[in-house]
Amino acid sequence: MAPQLNQLLAALPSEVLQRIYPYLEMVALPIGEVLYEPGDGRRHVYFPVDCTVSLLQGIENGASAEVSMVGKEGIVGISAFMGGDYCQWRAVVQNAGFAYRLLGHKLNDEFSRHGDMLRLMLRYTQLQIVQMSQTAACNRHHSIDQQVCRWLLQSLDRLPSSTITVTQESLANALGVRREGVTLAAGKLCKLGVIEYGRGKITVVNRARLESLSCECYAVVKKEGNRLLPAVQQPLNTSGWTRARFEPAMNKALTMQGVDRLAAA
Repeated sequence: MAPQLNQLLAALPSEVLQRIYPYLEMVALPIGEVLYEPGDGRRHVYFPVDCTVSLLQGIENGASAEVSMVGKEGIVGISAFMGGDYCQWRAVVQNAGFAYRLLGHKLNDEFSRHGDMLRLMLRYTQLQIVQMSQTAACNRHHSIDQQVCRWLLQSLDRLPSSTITVTQESLANALGVRREGVTLAAGKLCKLGVIEYGRGKITVVNRARLESLSCECYAVVKKEGNRLLPAVQQPLNTSGWTRARFEPAMNKALTMQGVDRLAAA
């Protein structure tokens, strides 16, 4: 599993990736793991490979809503290089999988060279701002049905399969709406043959129809991502990235999958 499976790492010139390559650590991230809480210092940043992470903004009464989603296209921990030092959002793993973890100061060392890493991270931060502002507008002005479609499409773009692990309750929390609204929206999509739902998983069976039912917010962010993130560079020779190096993470992931299967039984 090479680092280039993350779009940001893949977009770096080989000489930049060679400098940070020795410090990349593969980690397994289970569903529900909290990577950051608001106010936490950022020791590490994460480059997801086949998992998704929700950035949640909370309020005093305990409610929260998702302001952004990060997957294989990005990085979790932008304040590490933006100078904020502390996390503003709660970062929670939405779909389990693997990520590459890097010490924040190693990222900052490369960022401070004022070269390719700086330009790439600033462009990604701009994309995050676009996603957050579009999400705020969507949550205010579009129907729950449209919001559910947008959220499913964003998840599909970040996952290796068409199956998304999410309960109606967690989806309602992400959107900041009532669970009943999500239940009705999911029911409509099932009747239209767009999705199949059961046991905490949603499988999208008709993506084209899902896109037609979504509001324009998904397409706006998608287009901006295509504009801001550069083309992928040639793969780095990763022959030294042996199975032994990430065997513990793989074993942990297999253990988690076993626990998930038992819980679902």
